[in-house]
Amino acid sequence: MTDKAKGELIFEGIAASAGIAYGQAFVVEQNELEIPIYRVDPAKRGHEIARFEQALLETRQQITKVQQEIARNLGDDEARIFDAHLLVLEDQALIEESIRELDKTGYNIEHAVQAVGQRYVDAFDQIDDEYLRERASDIRDVIRRVLHNLTGHSMVNLSGLVEGRILVTHDITPSESAAFDVSRVLGVVTDVGSKTSHAVIMSRSMKIPAVVGMRDLTSKLDQDDWIIVDGYDGIVIARPSEATLFRYGKIQLRRKSFEDKILSTARLPAETLDKHRITLLANIESADEATVAKEAGADGVGLFRTEFLFLSESGFPSEETQLAAYRQVAETFEDGPVVIRTLDLGGDKPSASSQVHLMPESNPFLGFRAIRYCLENPGVFREQLRAILRASAYGNVRLMYPMISGADELRRANLCLEEAKEELRDRGQSFDEEIQVGSMIEIPSAAMTSDILAGMCSFFSIGTNDLIQYLLAIDRLNERTAHLYEPTHPAVLRTIRSVVDAAHSQKIKVSVCGEMAGDPVYVPLLLGLGADDLSVAPGSLPAVKYLIQNMKLSDAIKLTGSAVKKTDPAKIFEEANQFYRDRIGSID
Repeated sequence: MTDKAKGELIFEGIAASAGIAYGQAFVVEQNELEIPIYRVDPAKRGHEIARFEQALLETRQQITKVQQEIARNLGDDEARIFDAHLLVLEDQALIEESIRELDKTGYNIEHAVQAVGQRYVDAFDQIDDEYLRERASDIRDVIRRVLHNLTGHSMVNLSGLVEGRILVTHDITPSESAAFDVSRVLGVVTDVGSKTSHAVIMSRSMKIPAVVGMRDLTSKLDQDDWIIVDGYDGIVIARPSEATLFRYGKIQLRRKSFEDKILSTARLPAETLDKHRITLLANIESADEATVAKEAGADGVGLFRTEFLFLSESGFPSEETQLAAYRQVAETFEDGPVVIRTLDLGGDKPSASSQVHLMPESNPFLGFRAIRYCLENPGVFREQLRAILRASAYGNVRLMYPMISGADELRRANLCLEEAKEELRDRGQSFDEEIQVGSMIEIPSAAMTSDILAGMCSFFSIGTNDLIQYLLAIDRLNERTAHLYEPTHPAVLRTIRSVVDAAHSQKIKVSVCGEMAGDPVYVPLLLGLGADDLSVAPGSLPAVKYLIQNMKLSDAIKLTGSAVKKTDPAKIFEEANQFYRDRIGSID
């Protein structure tokens, strides 16, 4: 024990992988790789480029070996994590930019690679979407490995991890997690990271409790400290007392019983006690996730984020490549609805493709993105529309536009759709002539004019993540303002209700696909406000469905009636949380 405080200490982070673990900490201190910087004789430019090419080759071989090991030990799904790493290595834009940096600065190739890699990482770190933002770790991991190969330094070695310990480290990359036997780990705790980090994905696949985003916990623990990792509530307790150990033992038993109960009803319909059937859909990022979502009990797909196809390609995916992905999802769900959102790419979602040329923007979240990008690039847009239309011949496919701000954008998007339909008719290719076309409501101007938009489309999908952010002028990524992001703010509830009322007056349905829909505490409020469908992450489906099966819609309507009369977001949340706990019982 050092001079660090003795006695029980409680730290809060982000609950990332469910479960409770108790054991001794294996603390890994990570040091930044020092990159040399020196002038290179122009005559040796070829030598520097040759070193770069050799480092890329070595890195590709190392990652391929890691991928094969993961496939053997954990399965193909987990091994696909490294597909993105291999794509980074093949990204000609990154390679060419590194060589240009070498030529421009005259410094060694290590310095050039580090500078360019950091620019890419910084760009992804600014993305609002958590999943996309976490992909910065892919780039960081690959660049770090390339730099280690260039400098001759070895990577962080976790092979000394003692069996039956809790890994505590600043961060853990996919390469590092693949270098040790994860089955020997009781729990994982990191200073940084999010629910979508690869360390978390690995932990979930192995059912290992994990808490991330602990900031500087590694500096506050001693090697071999006894700690509790609470992957349900995002808590780490160092040097727990006997009373705490006893309490967590009871919590663990209750949690396990509750999870078993949820899973036992996951395949049953999402029907309330007063016999109202709720369509429960899944948000997915790739075609392969469709199978996972169906196995988790989804009735269909409420949001297929297609930009991942574009972000993971060295060039834009062809119409045929897109069709294959969309068709796969449609056929997975057969008659179940599959809502495919058109490309949400732009200022805040940089693409690896050299086909995308976007100028830096001072405020990318309000910039040239999503439908704005598509309307200015009609060739790209119509190609995607054709692929979606063609996929509609294989299932119940629906099309949805992101970030619509008003009637003019929706009208222009629909004109592009008509042009795409005419192109397919000329080709003699079949599609659903009556395909449903929807609009996302995630901008205040769209919400305020939802009565107009409702007459121009077949359905609405409320994206609560952006809608709340824009309504409250809150940057969720800003640590100083994130606490002001309140789904129960009266402005949020009133806006959702007005959108639902406008839609229903025009006899179209409303789905909610943001994080609110995936949190069982908020689900009764959304249903009470009149939402017809909910679309959530596959992992959230069982818990949301269980709550729906154990509540009455009439009670949710009463809850909402009471909530909208209140002015304090905290009190509204407290009432919603109590409603939730009354229906599921105590699990703590």
